[in-house]
Amino acid sequence: MNQQIAEPELRFRVQLSATRRGARLARLLAVEQLRVWGVPFERPAQVVAELAANAASHGRVRGRDFRIVLTFDADTLRVELVDARADRIPVQQAPGLRESGHGLILVDALADRWGTLQGPVPCKTVWAEFDLPMWGRPAAGDRSFGASAP
Repeated sequence: MNQQIAEPELRFRVQLSATRRGARLARLLAVEQLRVWGVPFERPAQVVAELAANAASHGRVRGRDFRIVLTFDADTLRVELVDARADRIPVQQAPGLRESGHGLILVDALADRWGTLQGPVPCKTVWAEFDLPMWGRPAAGDRSFGASAP
């Protein structure tokens, strides 16, 4: 009997201050974790930078942080940014309509999918996914640098 064992999901999670410094740190930590996992990081790093900047500016509530979560399974990298402003759902704007909202055009161009989830109250999650079947799989022991078990 040939049984396939599901590969474990790798997860990295960190909470940061909802400031420009926190947004910059989110990108740096994400890049380092993706390097540890052996995942190409150029496109995901740009998406993390945009979503973290949005969390620090549009999702900011005084005294509340934002959280970044990276999840990597056999064929998908998922980036999540959770902030404290569920009342401010991002909407992609057509180019030239407004001064803001252009970053989501970048997210849409770089990610295979993206969207939002409500909750837990008062939070929202903005997520983006990257299909990675051709990237291979990092070693199961590569859970360092702040990663936690699922």
